[in-house]
Amino acid sequence: MAQPRLTDFFARRRPGPRAAPPRAKPAWRTPSPAKPAPPTPARTPGGSRKRARPPAEPTRDHPAPPARRRLRLPADTCPGCPRLPRGGHSLSRSAVLLGSPGGQGEAGPGGEGERCGGDGSADGILCPQASSKVTLSELKSCLQRARELGARAQELKASAKRKDAGEPRVGQKAPAYQRFHALAQPGPPGLVLPYKYQVLAEMFRSMDTIVGMLYNRSETATFAKVKQGVQDMMRKRFEERNVGQIRTVYPASYRFRQERDVPTFKDGVKRSDYQLTIEPLLDQEAGSTAPQLTASHLLRRRQVFGQNLVERVREHHRAFLASLSPPMVVPEDQLTRWHPHFNVDEVPDIEPAELPQPPTTEKLATAQEVLARARSLMSPRMEKALSDLALRTAKSGSPGSPGPAPPAAPPAAPPAALKGVSQDLLERVRRKQAQKQLAQMTRQPEQERRLQRLERLPELARVLRGIFVSERKPALTMEVACARMAGSYRAALSPGEMEKHVQLLSELLPDWLSLHRIRADTYVKLDKAADLAGVLARLAHLARAEAAL
Repeated sequence: MAQPRLTDFFARRRPGPRAAPPRAKPAWRTPSPAKPAPPTPARTPGGSRKRARPPAEPTRDHPAPPARRRLRLPADTCPGCPRLPRGGHSLSRSAVLLGSPGGQGEAGPGGEGERCGGDGSADGILCPQASSKVTLSELKSCLQRARELGARAQELKASAKRKDAGEPRVGQKAPAYQRFHALAQPGPPGLVLPYKYQVLAEMFRSMDTIVGMLYNRSETATFAKVKQGVQDMMRKRFEERNVGQIRTVYPASYRFRQERDVPTFKDGVKRSDYQLTIEPLLDQEAGSTAPQLTASHLLRRRQVFGQNLVERVREHHRAFLASLSPPMVVPEDQLTRWHPHFNVDEVPDIEPAELPQPPTTEKLATAQEVLARARSLMSPRMEKALSDLALRTAKSGSPGSPGPAPPAAPPAAPPAALKGVSQDLLERVRRKQAQKQLAQMTRQPEQERRLQRLERLPELARVLRGIFVSERKPALTMEVACARMAGSYRAALSPGEMEKHVQLLSELLPDWLSLHRIRADTYVKLDKAADLAGVLARLAHLARAEAAL
């Protein structure tokens, strides 16, 4: 018994014409050109819910599209284009450009061409004259583009070298970590070196280490070996200019020579080429063997190099102090920090010293040298012409008569904000400010730390009184008081540092705060009935008086 299909069930339930019985699947066969394909039976309305699409019949307005699109050529072509036959079936692909959207013509090296017709419109034929013009213009644009890219690549390469060396580009400011390097140093301010000077000091340390290693094992230290080692240690570019700067700062550190026949074991350097050799200068004792560049020598040379750098900054600092109004003079042995307005990171670079250069062949550069060499080989007329040229060159190269001296610059006018203020008052203010800056520059580190504590005392006194009020005790141990103060103060201070503040507070105000030593503990006793505003005013006055000294 055949099993009923689900579609038959819905067909019986559905109102309307009765569904047709299931039709057999037609056998699909490959159509033969001799026999036409059998017609597909039309579907009945009951067999599917989709409406049957009526077959497309060709009409007179819309003829049936042909199986293959024919190539239609214009009647007339441009004068420069070859005349093609009307058949179009024997045309090659390189001569015509198909009009279909997917078709592309081939036109010379540029890969693009212009289509032209009889009236100059694009129709499908490639014009040789237009393609040659387009190709020439494209070649010119590509050449110009290549030149721009080459110049851009050279600029990027030079900027990368300057970046590796830590130098800013021309017309560009240095990075902030270099321009404000002195302000970002930890600890109390002192004689801080500029960023570029510190980089040079690090280069000297690395160079001294590598040269010492080569010197101790009796190996000739060349610039190529030292350069590679320094760059590996610092991750910065190291050039001959930096070696010249090191020689300027510390002339007695190395001996530089140009030598040949130095084994390099490299393919790019010949044994007969001149190379810059570096030899450390050491003090050799009488009757002793060749000295070694030990760690103590390295440390001593590094200290001497750092002192020389500081001395160079001192020279610029002295010039800055002399340019102030009024000028200032600070003893060198008392100088502990730079002037507040002296920008350390704007100190000019160190001029590199001249290094030995390999001997070069003699070249004739002037007419006098040519005349001296070839006097016997030339005619009298040529000799006279060269003599006149030498005289004219000497006259043009001679310095002219000195002009009149430029007039002296007028004194700087006071700013508009100070207009109407008496000069005596301005001079007194400037003199007082200079004295304050002089005291600040010659202040010792211990005095600096004491002043910092004095500045914190007013707020610490307020915090300490609040702790005593909340505890409701007449006295507290030093440990408890310092721990509570360290937890309540806005800055992070250790209990040991807080104890020094409490001792200073008892030293300055013994009638308000007193310390009592009982057995192994120290107790802090505070007068809570005293006026806090008066105590803070006394502390501020003491801090100002100490800072003015």
